Amino acid sequence: MSNMKQSEDKRFVNDPIVPVEKEFADARGTILPLADEDMKSAVLITSKRGSIRANHYHKTDWHYCYVFSGSIDYYFRPVGSQQPPHHVKIKTGQNFFTPPMVEHAMCFPEDTVFVCLGRNSRDQKAYEADLVRVNVVTNYQPPA
Repeated sequence: MSNMKQSEDKRFVNDPIVPVEKEFADARGTILPLADEDMKSAVLITSKRGSIRANHYHKTDWHYCYVFSGSIDYYFRPVGSQQPPHHVKIKTGQNFFTPPMVEHAMCFPEDTVFVCLGRNSRDQKAYEADLVRVNVVTNYQPPA
């Protein structure tokens, strides 16, 4: 992708899926590249079936999320849009990106574990100062 960081790619406003690079494998095991960016936070998140996370947007922060197990019903739209949010099903082994100024919500049809890599610090004060809470998804019922 030349010298441009993936976080600068405007296509993520419409398509959050980040192509996962081929893993490097040798006799010791594997290395799977998730993001090659300057970032300040990495968090491991577990979510229970039926729960909703996010329902906000970030003014400057972005994040890559890689799903280790489970799946996410990911909803997103540009800030201020009155249109229904786009929906993408994120599966185990997929990586996705949320740029700044994109309203988003994550709903969990099953217990899920994922890592979130962010541009900004996850220090609670800094994190709260950068986000604006919105109602992208108000009610979620996982499929039976």
